[in-house]
Amino acid sequence: MVPLSSPLESTEQEFSELKNELYKHEFALGGDWDYEHGMFDRYLDEAHKVWLRIPFQVVSGSFDGENDNNDAKIRLGQPFVLKHLYNEGIDHSQSMPPMAAVLNQFQKPVDPDAKIEPKWVDQAKKLLHEVEQSIVH
Repeated sequence: MVPLSSPLESTEQEFSELKNELYKHEFALGGDWDYEHGMFDRYLDEAHKVWLRIPFQVVSGSFDGENDNNDAKIRLGQPFVLKHLYNEGIDHSQSMPPMAAVLNQFQKPVDPDAKIEPKWVDQAKKLLHEVEQSIVH
C-alpha cells in the first residue's frame, strides 16, 4: 500500500454528491462498506489488480451503500494505491467436490499488499489530481 497526499483528505460532503462526481472518474463503491464507512475504488490496470482507493467515514445521516435515498454526509480519508496478486489459472492437482468448487470460486489474494511499481503510483497521482480538480473548490 502506498498512501498519497491529497487535499481530498478530510473533505466533507454529501455522499450522493461525491459518489456522482467519483463515478464520472470510473470509481465504484467498494463492496466492503458498512453503515459507518466505506471506500471508493478505481482500478488502474486492465487486470484489476492495482487500485486507487479513497476511504470515507460517515459523519452524519444514514448510509446504506448504493441506495439512492442516502442522506449521509461523509468525510474522505487519505487515498492510497493497493495491489492484489492472485493465483491465476486452475490448479489441476486439487481434488475438490463439485459443490465445494462452487462455494470456493472466489479466492483470497496470494499477496493482498504486493509491491507497487512506480508507474502505478504515478498513474494514481495523475487520476487523483483530476478528481481533486473536480471536487475541491
